[in-house]
Amino acid sequence: MLNKLLVAIDESASSNWAFETALELARALNAELILVHALDIFASSSPVSPFTLVDGSSSELDEKAQKDYELKITEYASRYDALLKEKQAEAQAAGVTTQSIQPYGRPGPTICRAASDHNVDLIVVGNRDRSTLKELVPGSVSNYVVHHAPCSVTIIHSDNQSQPMALEQSSEFSLAGMV
Repeated sequence: MLNKLLVAIDESASSNWAFETALELARALNAELILVHALDIFASSSPVSPFTLVDGSSSELDEKAQKDYELKITEYASRYDALLKEKQAEAQAAGVTTQSIQPYGRPGPTICRAASDHNVDLIVVGNRDRSTLKELVPGSVSNYVVHHAPCSVTIIHSDNQSQPMALEQSSEFSLAGMV
């Protein structure tokens, strides 16, 4: 039985599709929903850490750069915390028990670790529809999660529409096969 679902959250459309699917599943199964956003300090959207100059006369500049970085990283974390709270409120309004976590780390390993730590039965992740050579090479978050997760994984693919298809509209989806 699926009692705990985990969904990876970020600002992408694929994440939103994954959230909508996980929310519908959790509601239908009366399961708990855990929302996870990995704070990846190496992501291109993350603030860049200041470098330290070698000569000792630059310590005042280094302190200012470090304080600026700390402020930016706090704002970065707050932005995603607000997104998690928004999704959590939406889930709770739908009658789904939910919690959110935002650990630091690379997304793939962090999602798998959260699933293990919370005894999750199913991970739901979005898969960004990419067509560049870079995305054809294994290493994406969804690829990592599929190969390292401690439980089953559902990948939600883009259908190139602005909204995900409702579960009850999909002839390929059956809750009976999942319970």
